[in-house]
Formats: sequence, structure tokens, C-alpha cells
Amino acid sequence: MNDLRKELLENIKTAIAENIPEKKIGIAFSGGVDSTLISKICHDLGYDITLLTIGFPESHDILFAKEVNQYLKFKYETLEIESDSFAKISSKINQKIKTENLSWNENSIAFYYVSKLAKRLGLGVVVTANGIDELFCGYNAYRDAISEGEPRVIEVMDSKLDNEVKMMNAVNLVASEFSVRIVQPLLSAKFVEFAKTVPLSEKIHNSEDLYRKHIIRKLASEIGVPEISCNKRKKALQYGSKIHKALLKTR
Repeated sequence: MNDLRKELLENIKTAIAENIPEKKIGIAFSGGVDSTLISKICHDLGYDITLLTIGFPESHDILFAKEVNQYLKFKYETLEIESDSFAKISSKINQKIKTENLSWNENSIAFYYVSKLAKRLGLGVVVTANGIDELFCGYNAYRDAISEGEPRVIEVMDSKLDNEVKMMNAVNLVASEFSVRIVQPLLSAKFVEFAKTVPLSEKIHNSEDLYRKHIIRKLASEIGVPEISCNKRKKALQYGSKIHKALLKTR
């Protein structure tokens, strides 16, 4: 492991330790590289973790998370979303967070179910990997931005970070119904400051780069994250769980 990836690993560990005093935690888990990396590091730090996966039956996340955990063998629980009650629940959440932003609604719905599962298991804290996509160019928007130069990439990054922090406030409002707290250690100010010093070339190569987050993927591989996870292209929570598709049907 080179020095930069060692430094990244230590900063992730510090962000987790400083923001998660509880030792028994749930982790929002899709099987993708971000949530699997966080899960592996939390496990290695001695946290008592349970992986939490939600989605409609036979959704991508339900199936892929199970496949990845066949390698990890961590404690793992799923909650399958019931179609019959989905419209009522999504409407209730929309009224609670009071925004027509589709992504905010989709993520708040997803974390409603994650929090419901956590509550059932007696978990008061759920950790997420939010922040990695924003800070390490995980979104397709960065492919357009890089063709305009690094200053444009930084503009996009700052905008996405601002949106993510505000969205997670809405998510926590929803999670509070179950007395569950959703924690994003990689959106902490200290980690954001460090991540912005990582060279752009370690995150995205060019406008044709479909994978991105290269330093994250390399680090994940080096600490024992299964290769099927390290090499997985991004599939956002709302798509992997089929929440996006179901929500559009209710509108």
C-alpha cells in the first residue's frame, strides 16, 4: 500500500472513531465498494456491526449484497419493501420532509426502511458511506466536469457536498421516527478537508472514466474487500433498491 492510500485509510479510521462512539452499529449496505469498504474498516476497528440491506424483493441491492456478504460473512439482515404499503409510506415521508426534490424523497424513503430494520434489531445508530461519491468523483456529473478542468470539478464537488449534508438532515428527520440516528463520518469537516487534498488523478481520469473513485477501489482491494465489490460500477441506492421505479408509479 502506498503512502497516500495509507494516509487515506488512517483518515477514514479517524473519521469513524471520532464520529461513532457507539460500539454496536448497523451499516447501510448495498454491496457496492463504498458501503463494503466502510463495513470492513468498522469491523477491523472492533465495532459490533450488522449489515442492513433494504429493497423490493429480487432488487439488485438485495441480491448483490447477499452475494458480497458470502465473502465477508458479517452479521447481515434484510428488509424487503412491501408494494401494498409503499405509496402510503412515501406520501407520509414527502409530507414530513416537505420537498419535491426526487432524490431527497427517494433517499429519505430508503432510510425510513433502513431505520425501521435497525429499530427491529435494537440498533440506535446506522453508519453510511455517504461522502465518498461526492469527494472521490463517484457521480457521472464529474465526467462532464473534468472536460472543463479541475476548477469546474471543485465547483461540482462543493455543490454536491452541500446538497448531501442538507439531504442527510432530512434523512435523519425521517429516521427519528424510529429513534435511530444516521451517521455519515465521511461528511465530517475534517475528512472533507483531507479528501480535497487527494489529487484529482487518483479519483477520475477523464470524461470517459466509467468507474472513477480509483483510490477508493485500490484501498478497498488492499484491505480485503471482495473484488466483485471493488470492481462494481456505481448503482445509486434508489435504483438498486427499486425505490425510484416504485416512486415514479405513485406520481
